[in-house]
Amino acid sequence: MSAPGPEVIVIDYGVGNLLSVRRGFEHVGATVTVTGDRERILSGPRVVLPGVGAFGNAMRMLHELQLEPVIRQLVARGTPLFGICLGMQLLLDESEEFGTTAGLGLIRGRVTPIPQRALDGAPLKIPHIGWNALQASGDASWDTTVLADTRPGAEMYFVHSYMATPEDSAHRLADCAYGGHRIPAVIGLENVSGCQFHPEKSGELGLQILRRFLLQ
Repeated sequence: MSAPGPEVIVIDYGVGNLLSVRRGFEHVGATVTVTGDRERILSGPRVVLPGVGAFGNAMRMLHELQLEPVIRQLVARGTPLFGICLGMQLLLDESEEFGTTAGLGLIRGRVTPIPQRALDGAPLKIPHIGWNALQASGDASWDTTVLADTRPGAEMYFVHSYMATPEDSAHRLADCAYGGHRIPAVIGLENVSGCQFHPEKSGELGLQILRRFLLQ
């Protein structure tokens, strides 16, 4: 019987693509527990915050389930936390979606609408759906991040209408281009990281990111 793979906890708070995230991590050899139990989440060696849908509803569910302080506590302990899609947006201070809603505040920044027009004035399709290439953002190094095995130009699968922009550009690891606009695609600060795209739906290049998270 083979030894169990690296353990990852996926937070279940009623707002997330739980099955695809679970299958993605299991595909790369992880032992996955999907749970909303606060003590179980705190005991995990690494934790994933997935999410689809509206920012405000997601924060309401985290509050009702008393998971906000749990997430902050595990981050303070140094536990690696990885936000996916909406889960990445929740890491920031606040979102403008359907009014202003406070986020987890783990990385300073705001979530704002994707511009409705390209830089040349042409209308953009919102939401931004489909494959898009990752670009390095500024001078940020990918070497010790979830992008350590990824190269600029790798294409990932995006589905989103809002973009999460860190206040400090050093926390912005990768972008994608949409209508000439640079949209944050991966962010990170110490043991907290997030990606706007769905790595679990992005083929082998996306799975590389999940593998790298298991090493953190």
